Amino acid sequence: MSDYQVLLYYKYTTIDDPETFAKEHLAFCKEIGLKGRILVAEEGINGTVSGTTEATEKYKNAMHADPRFSDMVFKIDEADKHAFKKMFVRPRKEIVSLHLEHDLSPLEVTGKYLEPEEFREALQDPDTVILDARNDYEYDLGHFRGAIRPDIKAFRELPNWVEENRDQFDGKKVVTYCTGGIRCEKFSGWLKTAGFDDVAQLHGGIATYGKNEKTKGEFWDGMMYVFDERISVPINRVEHTIVGKDHFDGTPCERYINCANPHCNKQILASEENDEKYLHSCSHECRVHPDNLYVKKHNLTKEQLEARLNAIGENLETSSAK
Repeated sequence: MSDYQVLLYYKYTTIDDPETFAKEHLAFCKEIGLKGRILVAEEGINGTVSGTTEATEKYKNAMHADPRFSDMVFKIDEADKHAFKKMFVRPRKEIVSLHLEHDLSPLEVTGKYLEPEEFREALQDPDTVILDARNDYEYDLGHFRGAIRPDIKAFRELPNWVEENRDQFDGKKVVTYCTGGIRCEKFSGWLKTAGFDDVAQLHGGIATYGKNEKTKGEFWDGMMYVFDERISVPINRVEHTIVGKDHFDGTPCERYINCANPHCNKQILASEENDEKYLHSCSHECRVHPDNLYVKKHNLTKEQLEARLNAIGENLETSSAK
């Protein structure tokens, strides 16, 4: 058994004073040695934390002792170390940022829950549309076979994207999925209020599907993106297929990096070789940007930078950086 665990969880429930709760909860998490990110709002809690097995057991027991979280489900991954560097607990208006004009509660309206085996059947149903409720860069690393890729950078953009592409879904059974289930709770509810009649969601998200002993992650291709230092985790225990493509040469790749231009910070897939070759940057403009962190880290002189650019067919003179 590994010495550490990563807990992924959420619960839609009423928290009357999120600011006070967040302050007290942060102190508790630090006291028992957890690290991670937790969002708290009047509508509930959403978190991912890491810690020793002893610390995570203490945390689960303490949360289950609170009537508000007594039935909260924890998705557990074993780990060799912390998955985070620090511990944050922040009060927010929402625990997922859908930014609807008229907010809705998953406790009042949400799509039908599909357990992993039911979801696997839906994946093979030609009359069912499978919609990925995550961001484009999450999809690009891994997704369910045949799922629709939303062209979005943030979850709050999803309702508008669906409205603009409504012809793909009208008259169909719509089944949606996300990492741990929390985004689908609210998004599937929005789909119902937007006029989609037959709406369902993967109960517990991709994380639960991958651990189910009957589905074993079947029909998932690639890796699942996670918002911690692991970046990705495997899901399909039947077969592994790489779907990610290197940003620079299109070869199979599952290694994410952030562009070295802090004003860009775009996430791209890149091999270690191409990462170094292209200065950890997604574009020429980012490579020559005066704030490029790769250039600063390696103390590259103007001459050295010019030589590195020449090696990939670029130069400083053609820079359009601002």
